[in-house]
Amino acid sequence: MSQARTNARKAAVQALYQWQMTGQNLTEIEVQFHEEDRLKDSQKSYFAELFHGVPEHLDTIDKALTEFVDRPVDTIDPVERAILRLSVYELLHRLDMPYRVVINEGINLAKLFGADGSHKYVNGILDKIAQQSRAVEIKMKAAAK
Repeated sequence: MSQARTNARKAAVQALYQWQMTGQNLTEIEVQFHEEDRLKDSQKSYFAELFHGVPEHLDTIDKALTEFVDRPVDTIDPVERAILRLSVYELLHRLDMPYRVVINEGINLAKLFGADGSHKYVNGILDKIAQQSRAVEIKMKAAAK
């Protein structure tokens, strides 16, 4: 895992949270993050992909979440929702990123930004989505052991 990508994820979660809470234009938020130097030590291109990719694929992401959450997606804590959406985007659209890395990064984001114990909730949901969306990768990894 590159620290620059981890930092891009951290910034993307914050930007997605802002977008979810304000409905502000994505470009305005992105410009703000650049102007405030909030992308320092981040892989800026990865931040942009995540930040724009989640809203672009929101229907698919929320549909995947709906199968495994215990309440409507819009009622999930906004911080956890931003983390879950970002992680599900990676599970569904960044097949070059190992599923274990995606889950681990999601857990770490929840520990950093979420409420106490939210990392367990995030872990459980991401694991279930990975079992479904990355079944071939998981089977190959198990067979290699």
